[in-house]
Amino acid sequence: MTNSGTLYIVATPIGNLQDITQRALDVFSKVDLIAAEDTRHSGLLLSHYGIKKPFFALHDHNEQQKADLLVEKLQQGQNIALISDAGTPLISDPGFHLVRKCRQAGLNVVPLPGACAAITALCASGIASDRFCFEGFLPAKSKARRDKLENLAKEDRTLIFYESTHRIVDTLADVETVLGADRYVVLAREITKTWETISGDHVGNLRQWLAEDANRTKGEMVLIIEGYSQTENEAFDPQVVKALQLISQALPLKKAAAIVAELYGEKKNALYQYGLAHFG
Repeated sequence: MTNSGTLYIVATPIGNLQDITQRALDVFSKVDLIAAEDTRHSGLLLSHYGIKKPFFALHDHNEQQKADLLVEKLQQGQNIALISDAGTPLISDPGFHLVRKCRQAGLNVVPLPGACAAITALCASGIASDRFCFEGFLPAKSKARRDKLENLAKEDRTLIFYESTHRIVDTLADVETVLGADRYVVLAREITKTWETISGDHVGNLRQWLAEDANRTKGEMVLIIEGYSQTENEAFDPQVVKALQLISQALPLKKAAAIVAELYGEKKNALYQYGLAHFG
């Protein structure tokens, strides 16, 4: 389709407007249309750089219906820039359906690298960055959130999550319950903005730190959680292991771990994780 237009996937600043790239500004100046998650929000960014272009609202609630219309515009030769409210499009933001349809139609899709909260936070976390998995937002309900964390309890790669200000306290409580108070976690808040803070500690201590100042729970947040390690769980006395195995046959593993921890003076979460790994 030599006469077709190009879809540009353009990363935008996550806070500090100076993080826009020159290439992004060049693309904005030459495209015919900008598909934005929130046209009012994005309008402020483009206005700051003196760029005036037609907007097309593309968000979670209309993307599947509107993607075909944008594909038609591209096939007609229009060039379109896809942006989200902040950061890199498609990363916990709309755009997947549009990009997929463009690829299926043989249209040209050009990604422009730039700001991404998950990667920015990971780089400054001090937690292993050679292997990691991005899990987006955890479920809003505690039961579903704990179930998700249970599924990731033995994941040895670094875990990255986005979280909202009104759920961060409850989420960290669930992280402590499922992964244990000793799991190391970094909370990166308001990355690139005036009140940027990057705080790391064992999750039990991190919860206490948050409780000391309500302002620490505000803003855009990234959670970086250290991956699971079996090192601390490999030295249990065989008698302890046997007791855990027997009791877990009659009771839920978490309850069995608590009982065995009380009887033998072990850490209940370490026992629970051992049970998950070996016979849970």
